[in-house]
Order: sequence, then C-alpha cells, then structure tokens
Amino acid sequence: MTEGQAAGVKLKVGVIMGGVSSEKEVSLESGRNIFSKFDRGKYEPIPIFMDSEAGFWEIPLKLLMRNSTRDIEEDLAAEATRIPYETLKSRVDLVCLGLHGKYGEDGCIQGLLELLRIPFTGSGVLASALGMDKWTGRKILSFSGIDVPHTLPVFKRKWTSGARAAILEDITDRIGFPCVVKPTREGCSTAVTKVVSPEEIPAALDDAFIWDDIALVEEFLAGMEVTCGVIGNDQPQALTPSETIPTAAILSLEDKFLYGQGENKTPARLPDDTLRKIQDAAVAAFRSLDLKGYARIDLIVTPEGRMVVLEPNSLPGMTPSTVLFHQAAAAGITQSGLIDRVIQYALEAHTHKKGPL
Repeated sequence: MTEGQAAGVKLKVGVIMGGVSSEKEVSLESGRNIFSKFDRGKYEPIPIFMDSEAGFWEIPLKLLMRNSTRDIEEDLAAEATRIPYETLKSRVDLVCLGLHGKYGEDGCIQGLLELLRIPFTGSGVLASALGMDKWTGRKILSFSGIDVPHTLPVFKRKWTSGARAAILEDITDRIGFPCVVKPTREGCSTAVTKVVSPEEIPAALDDAFIWDDIALVEEFLAGMEVTCGVIGNDQPQALTPSETIPTAAILSLEDKFLYGQGENKTPARLPDDTLRKIQDAAVAAFRSLDLKGYARIDLIVTPEGRMVVLEPNSLPGMTPSTVLFHQAAAAGITQSGLIDRVIQYALEAHTHKKGPL
C-alpha cells in the first residue's frame, strides 16, 4: 500500500505501454499482458498508451486489443482520454512500466515520474540509463570485476569526419574478426550485425548509426547464450537461468518474442555448478548497476569457461512467451505472482528512498 492508502482500497496502477522506441510493438505486447495478469482483488490496473509524441492516453479495452501501436494511435482522439503529465498523479497511485527501449527504459520516463512524485516499477534514473547504455554500463561492470566482451566504441562524428581508415585499423588490431557491431543504446537485436571481414564494417556501422551516435564493435563470443532473471531490491534473488537457442548467428527479435520462432530451455543444459555461477554473475551485475525490482541479465558461457555479461535488461519483456515467466514458474511463481512481486518491490524501494531512486 502507498502511504495513506486505506486498508481494503485497491491500488490504482497505470500500466504504460507503447512509446517512441524501436521496441514499441514489443512494449504493447508486454503492457497488455501485464494488464491482463493483475490480481483484480488487490489492484485496479489502468491501461495507458504512450503515443509517438510521448503523450499519455487512457485507452479502452477495444483499443488495447488492437494489432499494433499504429492501429491504436489512429483512434486515440476519438476513443481515448488524454492524460496531461501534470494530472497523472491524480489518476494513479503507481506506474507499472511496460515500456522498452529509448525514453522508456533509459531513465527518461523514470525522471519524469520522479518529478511527478509517482512511484514506478523497476530501476531508477541512473541505473536505467546505465542498463541501456552498453558502453558506459560495461565500464561499470568491468570496474566491478565482472567479465564483459572486449569492446571498442565508434563515434559517428569521427566516422563521418574522415577518420575511417584509422578506425578500421583500430578495429582490426584491437578486436579482430569475426566481431559484432551494434548501436550502444538499442535492444531487441536492432541493427546487430556479425562481421567477418574489414570490408563489411562500413555497412554495419552505417546501419548502427541510424539508431545511435555511438556504435560498439565487440568480440564475437562462441558459446551458449543464457539469460537469468533477478528479482528484489537490496537482497536480490536470481531465478533459474535459461538457454536461448538462436535460429541464426545473432539472436533475433523473432527468436526472443514470437511464439514458435526461437527456443528457450529452462533450466539451461549446463551442470548445476555452472548454473549457480551464472546466477552469481547475474546478481553481481544487478548489484553493480544498482538495479531494482526486477531485471534480466544476458550472458555468454564460452567453451573456455568465461562467464561474460552481455547486457542487463532493466525492463525485460513481459510478453506471454517471455523467458522471465518461464524462470519464475521454475521457482513456483505464477505470472500474476511475479507481477505482484514487482509492484511490491517498487513500493518498498520508493517508500525508503532518499531523493530519486
């Protein structure tokens, strides 16, 4: 319950979904699944759609069930109720974030909610920004003694200012081939390319620069890709690690979220002691970045035994098929039970914080 909440009164939870990032369609799936799984005896969920201009709308069920964010947006003016930012606090007691990607997972919406003094699920402003920015986040993780991929940042301003030959030489000398090129602040495998020769670098970088001003070139790691959910605040608990089996060299958006496309195995097909090491690495990453509530940590387990943290997901996908629910089920936690825990962790974190979370 929030401070001053009367006993027996349902908590009004605004579920924000959609947004302006490349991941807005996945966000829609996450948001409506979260909305459908709430315990109606404890909570009154309110579906809130963020449009392409970052405006908030309370939407009816008939819009919530539309196929895409574009379909919803076409009828907002006629069918939905606009919620100005400054009135959101009068409508909800807490916000459950179903957003993913830029402006939803990177500290931007978290900062707005802090200014509005509305508690929200997941991590705070700084932790969210670090979780989204792979280059900065990896520096923090490495400083904390956590193994991360060997990574070289490439800045768009340098790439377009005549320094291409020097950058290509640097990539060849410091990273080598094959390697992986990606934007530093995108998710869902957006613009991620496996590169096997210097000749392929320019096209891969140009693709990454469509999405961000910084691209990362990192070592290509052979091995098993695993992911491990972590829940909690000051005493985080790792869930059962899952093995993610891609259909190509790079894990795709479809592998992650489409029914029947990719394959996940929970638990991962690894010895028990290796599973425990994955859990330990996931919790260490969670603590290092000061994540809160829940997160999913993606790793590679190499044949040589390296336990390499690829990235944290501070607002992991909550679609019906998401691996986080599989991991929770392995721990005896239902989908509704996991969402309830996420809400309770948020209330706990925001009740005891000093300043922004």
